[in-house]
Amino acid sequence: MIDPFLSPPRLLVDAVQPLADYFGLLTLPLHLHEIAFAWASYRFIYTTVSPRASEWLFPSVYAQLPTRTAISWNVRVTSLIQSSFITAFALWVIWKDGERSEMNWVGRIWGYTGAGGAVQGFAAGYFLWDLVASIVHINVLGWGSLAHAISALLVTSVGFHPFANYYGLNFILYEISTPFLNIHWFFDKLKMTGSRLQLYNGIALLATFLGGRVLWGNYQSIRIYSDVWTAVQTPRIDPQLFASSVFAYRQIKGSGLNSSDAFVEMELPKWLLFAYLGSNTILNFLNMYWFAKMIQALRKRFQASTPAPKNEMMSSDKGIAEHVD
Repeated sequence: MIDPFLSPPRLLVDAVQPLADYFGLLTLPLHLHEIAFAWASYRFIYTTVSPRASEWLFPSVYAQLPTRTAISWNVRVTSLIQSSFITAFALWVIWKDGERSEMNWVGRIWGYTGAGGAVQGFAAGYFLWDLVASIVHINVLGWGSLAHAISALLVTSVGFHPFANYYGLNFILYEISTPFLNIHWFFDKLKMTGSRLQLYNGIALLATFLGGRVLWGNYQSIRIYSDVWTAVQTPRIDPQLFASSVFAYRQIKGSGLNSSDAFVEMELPKWLLFAYLGSNTILNFLNMYWFAKMIQALRKRFQASTPAPKNEMMSSDKGIAEHVD
């Protein structure tokens, strides 16, 4: 499936290609414009759209927010918009991309489609913005946010090798729980703590977090570990396994896939394996840790007995609400 977004400017592709080839990110020039567009869009949302819309919709609340809380508010508006968009975009590509659905293990590791690359491009643009925001506002967002941003950007960026584009879209679905997390945080700031709406949103948050990040995420991790193990054990591959347009980018680059040799040499660089699988493993552990903390916080908030003091409840949720995106 071709990239549904605008084609990259030829001058940009030609300018970036040598650097991309040097770092082994062969498909990055095809999506660099999407990364830049996404980064600029999310910066505009954070600096302009969120403050103005919030002042208009919640004038008595937003104007009274301390500086630290206002920063978190605008970050969460940006996150809410991004997570809703990228989840819908990824699901659409997963359903519509016929080439992706036909991939074998070779395709799942080395295959590439333009539509899948576009999703990764927009995700990388956001995580780049998130990384900068986490560094600039480390005292507000915390080290957990920074670790998440670094891991997410690494996992997304090495996909332009290309590597595991198939799984990249699956892991994007982590974001399906993020809108509910942000809404939960906004309920607190709008003085709706403990309301029925927050309870219903909390149930949706736990369900999507458990389903999308913990169960789905770990299942996809097991699948990619299995495919990577197969790839490591099979460095010389039958060329017939590459009989698909999802490898056209390598044929164009003259990688030898059109060779008359009986087998094709395909290598997985160790740095790439450690960067991708290591970052993915960190994210999985963070997701399970955060899920446990979320259950603890929500049980404390909605338990049948006398609720804890407001300051204590707010403190118990802070670590989760500030870092899980």
